[in-house]
Amino acid sequence: MCGRFVMFRSMDEYVQELDPQGDLFAKVDRTPIARYNIAPSTDVQVMHVEPDGPQIHAVHWGWKREVQYPKPKVVQPINARIETIARGRFYKTLFPDHRALIPADGWYEWVKEPGDEKKQPFFIRLKSHKPMFFAGLAQIEDGPTADEPAGMVIITADAAGGLLDVHDRRPVVLSPELAREWLSPDMTKDRAKEIARDCGLPPDEFEWYPVSKDVGNVRNKGEYLIKSIT
Repeated sequence: MCGRFVMFRSMDEYVQELDPQGDLFAKVDRTPIARYNIAPSTDVQVMHVEPDGPQIHAVHWGWKREVQYPKPKVVQPINARIETIARGRFYKTLFPDHRALIPADGWYEWVKEPGDEKKQPFFIRLKSHKPMFFAGLAQIEDGPTADEPAGMVIITADAAGGLLDVHDRRPVVLSPELAREWLSPDMTKDRAKEIARDCGLPPDEFEWYPVSKDVGNVRNKGEYLIKSIT
């Protein structure tokens, strides 16, 4: 899964990685975002699909909706399983037309270690240390009623291979080439399913290491949170 992640570069750096030819976005901010402990229910900058070209907006992390089965209740998922997106009805108003990319520099997972009362957090990043792009879904504007607020979710898949040692789910991280395609307004539903289900970067593209347990408190900030403690 993905319950905390990191976005420390400037939006300009993410755009340069995604769009080196400069044909997707106009001028973007060059100020470092410097967020090392992004938590759900906060606003996050996302790149999202629009008919006249992709846009960048800040949107709430979490998609709040009321469900009726097995009994009425309000849910606010922060992640969306690709298996659920492909087969279920809950995300039908988001998928595939409201595709989004969440720029990031890595994410955290917690692992229970023998003899330790508290789970050990690990930071996961690309071995190349380059920016990454989570596949996501985003509703940028509020719906017609108060029960349909704007929000976004990160798409997750089975953590096949080595990442299973850290967690059994992982965010779907797309290469810059596939990330660009993900933002195409002409993408078909079948192609969107294929990319999210089968085309995420494989485990051998990533590295991970233990970091300070301070990351467990959302009030803790700063670059030290992604430093290895080994």
